[in-house]
Amino acid sequence: MTIISVSVPEQLLERLEDSIKEQGFANRSEIVRQALRTFLTENRNLQDLKGEVTASLTIIYERETPTGQVSKIHHNFGDIISTFLHAHIDENYCLEMIVVKGDAEALKKLIDAFKTNEQISQIKVSILKTTKP
Repeated sequence: MTIISVSVPEQLLERLEDSIKEQGFANRSEIVRQALRTFLTENRNLQDLKGEVTASLTIIYERETPTGQVSKIHHNFGDIISTFLHAHIDENYCLEMIVVKGDAEALKKLIDAFKTNEQISQIKVSILKTTKP
């Protein structure tokens, strides 16, 4: 196996260590390999989407994130965002549920905008319906 080195913030490492213990992984390498497999599978499925898509996105970010960053993404993709719900899930984090309907390529760009924003802690995508072109 190839060995890689990854830098992570201390808080993320603490959460990783907790997950290793809670879920019974043997070590950091095992949990990182599983996370990579999941990421690659989800990414491959998204890349295969074509045509009209209805989907929901759930994003989590720190409350201290400048709201302009998330709002700018919303405005840039307003043509495919049907609605969204914003909630404070605790004193540190916000959750947004976004319903999207539109072209699959536009959805992929929206997802990429959230994934590449370092302020976003988590993003989950559920494809509800697709219509092949």
